[in-house]
Amino acid sequence: MKKFSFLILSLIVFFFLTGCTNERTATESWSRINQEKKIIVGLDDSFVPMGFRDKDGKLTGFDIELAKAVFDEYGITVEFQPIDWSMKEFELNNGTIDLIWNGYSKTPEREEKVLFTKPYMKNDQVLITPKTSGITSFEQMQDKILGAQNGSSGYDMFVRHPEILKDYVKNQDAVLYASFNEALIDLKSGRTDGVLIDKVYAEYFLNIRDELDNFNVIKGDFDGEDFAVGARKNDEILVEKVNDGIAELVENGKFKKISEKWFGEDVTPE
Repeated sequence: MKKFSFLILSLIVFFFLTGCTNERTATESWSRINQEKKIIVGLDDSFVPMGFRDKDGKLTGFDIELAKAVFDEYGITVEFQPIDWSMKEFELNNGTIDLIWNGYSKTPEREEKVLFTKPYMKNDQVLITPKTSGITSFEQMQDKILGAQNGSSGYDMFVRHPEILKDYVKNQDAVLYASFNEALIDLKSGRTDGVLIDKVYAEYFLNIRDELDNFNVIKGDFDGEDFAVGARKNDEILVEKVNDGIAELVENGKFKKISEKWFGEDVTPE
């Protein structure tokens, strides 16, 4: 009898939580967010310089400051939720988070799953190799071991355009990592020969560690990317509010100030 009662209680809790999740994702989110004065942003907390933890464990970065500045315009507090980057769209559509905002590249595959804001920054995918390897082109990765982040736009491009790099590397696939940091650790230890990575991450990471002279940063034939913010398909008002917030930061010069702090240059969108 006790087991039966526990089962019934578990089912009630399950359906209650499922109902809450469906209610959270089935309707446009802006009214709830504006009323609660809180929004949850999902991120990979190791993606320098967009969103990462400093030496004290505090979240910081370009996208962290940009998101806070945008929602300050509306009097809304941003709560940042670290997530498994390979599960980002699932977490969004499941209602765990309200936005994906962390160097999130706009791609055709992702457009089928989320609603994007207007792009706010440019990015490229590059190949990082040790100077000692002598590898200075994609073609020289023939039968070499490549690393990439699982769920990254770089890996999506790698799969979508095999003629650019995939056809060259060993086993015609990459070793996948949960984060770029883990991928670079294996590269430095010699377990891989190259890493396909976001240029913005690579340059910041190598510069801040004074290791840029030890690695080749190789630009191949992959198309350039746009960073944008991802929302649920029905969150058109929320996307409009983010677009308006970014436009206001561009207008009042705060966007320029934040970008110069993190990149040493103005990356304000045109």
